[in-house]
Amino acid sequence: MRGLVQRVDRASVTVVAEDGTRSVVGEIGSGLAVLVGVTHEDSEPQARKLADKISGLRIMDDEDGVMNRSVIDVAGEVLIVSQFTLYGDASKGRRPTWIAAAKSEVAEPLVDLVVAELLGRGLAVATGQFRTDMIVEIVNNGPATLMLEV
Repeated sequence: MRGLVQRVDRASVTVVAEDGTRSVVGEIGSGLAVLVGVTHEDSEPQARKLADKISGLRIMDDEDGVMNRSVIDVAGEVLIVSQFTLYGDASKGRRPTWIAAAKSEVAEPLVDLVVAELLGRGLAVATGQFRTDMIVEIVNNGPATLMLEV
């Protein structure tokens, strides 16, 4: 599993319906926006480990402006958005291939487990929505962006 973690001032996910209407399905204030990619070999242990890394990652500023606190320490929020393109491969040619990305039937329960694990740690968590067109708005703070791979 991969998690592209961004420290944010705010972030949101808007779903675009087939008729063009838009609705916000997830929104957070200060915290972390995490784009999550799932590959074929991933299972529940990787989902739990990713949640542990996200919740304990010391990327939030302390009182001295040093990245020394976790999102839990600062009572931040987390936005989780499934992102199969994190497993895109553009090493040959110009058109990426997505064969390393797990199908949504496999990925969705694992992303849901990441969310459940974060909720179990007392975090406020918002999410995107599988099998929809989404507009993700992220106001990166720092900027601070890290790629986690478990």
